[in-house]
Amino acid sequence: MRYLVRILILLVFVAAIGFGVMKGREVWEKRQIPSFRTAKVTRGSLVSVVNSTGEVKPVLSVSVGTFVSGPIQELHVDFNDTVEKGQLMAEIDPRLFEAAVAQDRAVLGIRQAEVKRVESDLALAKLDLDRTNRLRDQGEGFVSQVELDQFRFKVESLEAQVKIAVAGVDQAEAGLLNSEANLAYTRIVSPVDGVVIDRKIEPGQTLAAQFQTPELFVVAPDLREEMHLFASVDEADIGLIRQASEKSQPVLFSVDAYPDDLFTGQIVQIRMSPVVMQNVVTYPVIVSTKNTDQKLMPGMTASLSFQTGKRDECLRIPNAALRFFPEVQHVREEDKYLVLGVVNENEDDLVVEESAEEKAALAAKRSQRYVWVWESPKLRAVPVTIGLRDSKWSELISGELQLDDELVVTKKQ
Repeated sequence: MRYLVRILILLVFVAAIGFGVMKGREVWEKRQIPSFRTAKVTRGSLVSVVNSTGEVKPVLSVSVGTFVSGPIQELHVDFNDTVEKGQLMAEIDPRLFEAAVAQDRAVLGIRQAEVKRVESDLALAKLDLDRTNRLRDQGEGFVSQVELDQFRFKVESLEAQVKIAVAGVDQAEAGLLNSEANLAYTRIVSPVDGVVIDRKIEPGQTLAAQFQTPELFVVAPDLREEMHLFASVDEADIGLIRQASEKSQPVLFSVDAYPDDLFTGQIVQIRMSPVVMQNVVTYPVIVSTKNTDQKLMPGMTASLSFQTGKRDECLRIPNAALRFFPEVQHVREEDKYLVLGVVNENEDDLVVEESAEEKAALAAKRSQRYVWVWESPKLRAVPVTIGLRDSKWSELISGELQLDDELVVTKKQ
């Protein structure tokens, strides 16, 4: 009896040890199973954008200068004033120019009087020539040939002097017109309707216009109706910008002065004038926007988002799932070739091909990607084709995924 009890105790002890080993092994195996964070396939809208920065500028800036020199006598407009075409903006001291007009007017009077004097001498010379011809007709002894020639050539000389005197009148008239124009230039008038956005002169300041035209004012027409944004877009994105322009896609932007306001514009021009800075090529893109509330001011810095595509109610994959790349020991056997380098779909490790043809082929395959789903105890690769992308989501074009499917985005530490 005592022997049977010992055997039972021994069996119980062995069974306990076996049970403990099995439990320990089960716990150890559970601990070896990796834990992953996941995100769901969702349905919603998606907007693809190209971001850039730009400067707010007027649609047109008209520089108002002066053609003549002299001290500023009076200013009639200031910063932010609204002016009309032909409105007086400033006056240059006109005294020297008024004196020049008076002088040229006097010169013109002298030239006109000279014409009358020469015409009078010509008329007298013609009368003398007629009398001489009549005497000559009565008899050659009355007037010699020398005297007759003197009268004839005197008439021709006076006729030439009349032409010179008339030309002198024309010259004096041109000089007077020049002086009157210079006098008119002392009154600086606005060439367009607009707003004065810059004033570069002060009362009493002396202007020197001999070598270059001094800039006095800058007038912006339609400043309170429309503004332009000059954005610099990288050459890699200019193709998307062109497509967005052809489809009249909107441009959304904000400025630091009004961080809570979102403004809307349209692409009006993509300029073919590259700007190269430190081997980076950008192109100017002009965006037009309304400014009826007058919040936008010249010189403001804008943060722009060019909308290049939009999808409504599409299946979306989180971008984090596309960036996830698993370790080989966590992947099922038939998908290990994807991890071992036969196909490298990691967005951060794109292979730079040697030929242009290979680069083009690689670019065409960028829409063919892999995402990973957890099928205990391993990860399974799911091939997908993606379309538009934004900062968080990518459009699912095709693939064996359904709404609310869980995709692995990262491994838990």
